[in-house]
Amino acid sequence: MEQGTGKTRTALELIKPRIEQGKVDKVLWLCPCSVKENLKRDIIKHCGDLPKFIRIEGIESLSASTRLNFELLSLVNTCKVFLIVDESNLVKNHKAKRTQRIQSLAEKSPYRLILNGTPISKNEKDLFSQWQILDWRILGYQSFWSFAANHLEYDDYGKIRSTLNTDYLVRKIAPYTYQVKKSECLDLPPKTYSSCHVPLTGKQWRLYQEAKENFLMLVDECDSSTIYRLFTALQHVVGGFYITSIPEAPLEFSPMFKPEENPRIEALSNVVNGISEKVIIWCKYTQEIKDVACMLREEYGEDSVVEFYGGIKQKQRQENINKFSNNARFFVANKTCAGYGLNLQFCSYAIYYSNDWDYATRMQSEDRIHRIGQENNVHIIDLCSYGTIDERILKCLYKKEALVDRFKDNIDKQKDKNYLAKWIDGKGG
Repeated sequence: MEQGTGKTRTALELIKPRIEQGKVDKVLWLCPCSVKENLKRDIIKHCGDLPKFIRIEGIESLSASTRLNFELLSLVNTCKVFLIVDESNLVKNHKAKRTQRIQSLAEKSPYRLILNGTPISKNEKDLFSQWQILDWRILGYQSFWSFAANHLEYDDYGKIRSTLNTDYLVRKIAPYTYQVKKSECLDLPPKTYSSCHVPLTGKQWRLYQEAKENFLMLVDECDSSTIYRLFTALQHVVGGFYITSIPEAPLEFSPMFKPEENPRIEALSNVVNGISEKVIIWCKYTQEIKDVACMLREEYGEDSVVEFYGGIKQKQRQENINKFSNNARFFVANKTCAGYGLNLQFCSYAIYYSNDWDYATRMQSEDRIHRIGQENNVHIIDLCSYGTIDERILKCLYKKEALVDRFKDNIDKQKDKNYLAKWIDGKGG
């Protein structure tokens, strides 16, 4: 079910008759840690209170806590459990510890449900682990390797070249899938997209070209991390940071400007000055969140801004959400952290101060405001330095492509470094 179409209410309606009939006596609801408090509020809204038989835990916690894992294993071994995995795309990696631990819980749970608005963010490989949680017999494969042998074709570098027999997968999952699109059940106002050009200074352009040449020389098509290093270095320069480490060493950065002198901060300030309503500002890096929040506090007052990122404790995050819904005007956040589960439809403006190449989290973050209850047109604004990595990221997001995979394809097609340099800047087709 797409974001904002009522997955929580639908799940509760499926739980209710099984509880009443005694088929289950406990519900284990796994969701992203950042969503736990919001999920509790949603359940209370529908049920009047949080039922004692529902236990909510964070998916990420299963990776970090052996104690929690043993506790939940004891629960599924002693009770008839209805297992719900909310935002199941977080368990699409079959090698991940949390995926394996949730699989162990699922095997002991008589009822299982996965909820997701974007179950496939990359390719059909994403399906295997999510459907394995429900029942291996649906797809018919007990291991990932048997699934891969029938549906994935790899190149000489271990990258998925193509997917096979997808019609078989569709036929197998169709009887067990309930799909809802927003266009089918909601009459939502439209989303409008625009971009604001952020010019680079002469110093930035010089450092950008140097970084592109230095890091491009180290790219190895067999090692995705070298491509991520290239993109990360370029994004930091565009964002106003020096690269203080050598290309071969772990990346380190320092500010190139005072926050108030950063061209990107200035561009954001100009955009915000033209908006009189509440605004969500999405940033990729924590330092960007802090710099943006600092600028906004200086211009609009200390209480006008709340921050939301991984370094903030859960209790404080909830307090910040409450402040934003009441008096604060700006919500400055990381979309990986705040892009799931939050209901922020009282706001209709979202500005992407910086982007990454993950289409799934981009759509999740957009739909924090484009969901049930939204009465106004939703305005999405991207800050973009044209002719840089910014432009390439946006092109890939608009085409729903993975940037790293697109870059690898161009490596395969054209080994010439000048061609790849032009491609990064959006000039290579």
